Amino acid sequence: MLAAGNRSVATAAVVDDTAAKVLLDPKWPQAFPFKPENFERYDESSDTLFYEQPRFVAHIDDNAIKALTQFYADTFPPSGSKDAALLDICSSWISHYPKGYTAGRVAGLGMNEAELARNSQLTEFAVRDLNVEAVLPFEDNSFDVITNAVSVDYLTKPIEVFQEMHRCLKPGGVAIMSFSNRCFPTKAISMWTSTGDLDHIWIVGSYFHYSVPGGFTAPQAKDITIRGPFGAGDPMYVVFARKQEAA
Repeated sequence: MLAAGNRSVATAAVVDDTAAKVLLDPKWPQAFPFKPENFERYDESSDTLFYEQPRFVAHIDDNAIKALTQFYADTFPPSGSKDAALLDICSSWISHYPKGYTAGRVAGLGMNEAELARNSQLTEFAVRDLNVEAVLPFEDNSFDVITNAVSVDYLTKPIEVFQEMHRCLKPGGVAIMSFSNRCFPTKAISMWTSTGDLDHIWIVGSYFHYSVPGGFTAPQAKDITIRGPFGAGDPMYVVFARKQEAA
């Protein structure tokens, strides 16, 4: 169980009864609390080889996709905005953006060229393994939105990646990390596979908090899971923050 200070994050969140409250009083330790071994994976073989074959499948269920797409629709600049620029990192053949959504620039960065080429919403794409080279090949202050759908759990250098997201965001731009409880367990970092959903919120929030001290607004979390009379399918969470505006 991960702890924030001397308090279990998961226990505190259960008492508060909402995912959002995990980050309302996160009690961040003074220094980044995680060690290199927390970012190890069961399978440390080349990620390039693991993702070499395209996977034209959805990694979350239909309701989780619907929930994420709706959150994007509520958050993104209006469709058709020619001066808007979005970046989808750890991207694939689908980004779960609203159907028909367009912007002046929609860039994708992922591991498999065939998948990226199939993504019809991208205006450009690049192939890169962020666990090898944690650098985004884009200009400073160039994106209004950066998204990462159900892949933050695979990042072995999250602080470096979040620093790069901060660099590439326009002041006031938003970074949105989304995740469920599905993953390739051999490729997810060890502290992700050994903890639960509420701890994952705290982990992702910590990446925002520690990567660029004071550079992001306080991270927020939201449980966007679609629930019905017969329960819910895949849980779906978002953790997001904005690049601070210049003083």
